[in-house]
Amino acid sequence: MEQVVRAQLAAHPYPLVFVTVSGAHLYGFESADSDVDLRGCHVVPARAWFGLDSPRETVEVMDRESRPEADLVTHDARKFFLMLLKNNGYVLEQVMSPLVVHAGPAFEELRAIARVCITKNHHFHFSSFAHSQWKLVVKSGRPTVKGLLYTYRVLLAGIHLMRTGEVESNLRRLNESFGLSWIDDLIARKVGGQEKAVIEGQDLAWHEREQERLQGVMEEARAASALPEKPSGRAALDDLLVRLRMGTV
Repeated sequence: MEQVVRAQLAAHPYPLVFVTVSGAHLYGFESADSDVDLRGCHVVPARAWFGLDSPRETVEVMDRESRPEADLVTHDARKFFLMLLKNNGYVLEQVMSPLVVHAGPAFEELRAIARVCITKNHHFHFSSFAHSQWKLVVKSGRPTVKGLLYTYRVLLAGIHLMRTGEVESNLRRLNESFGLSWIDDLIARKVGGQEKAVIEGQDLAWHEREQERLQGVMEEARAASALPEKPSGRAALDDLLVRLRMGTV
């Protein structure tokens, strides 16, 4: 996998602030053939904004030939920073991922600012994401182990964030405090190659009730959360963006 990652980084057209691993590897239930999802932030040099052509704010570098398959998706710093300020859980989990494959000089500073951008309104990201995942589980017509894991992962991560203010994306570690035995069973089945195993009948009805219960727990956690209503990192992000554009970081 290391060789695949190096190739992806080398193919990127702009200077990188950071790149981390997301997806199943971050969530703690990767299989032997799981894709490598690389996510991060880049900087479009200031000069590129003055020409006739708009620079690429989002860059995707895909590799369908490698084994495992890999894809790298990054956003320009301005776009990434604005998403951080809008309670976007995707970019929050990316910048806080412990699986770091590239860290530029500004990465730790960005991480520190990201921590003060966490608010109780991140609840809406995790709640809506979980609802969307569950709809996919049901509407697919073939509810799978993988679909259930992605639903539960978001629910437990959202509850944990509201309760502690800490970002934890790994479902195995999250479940150490939740102690839900069926989570460990689902992870074992996916890692063992049964991610497409179908969940049917009474089992599916039980999981529907359980995800509804956890949605309620997340609502309660938000109501009791000590997190602020608004992020406080805007000025710091603005200053960092200017320095990144000018190349003075």
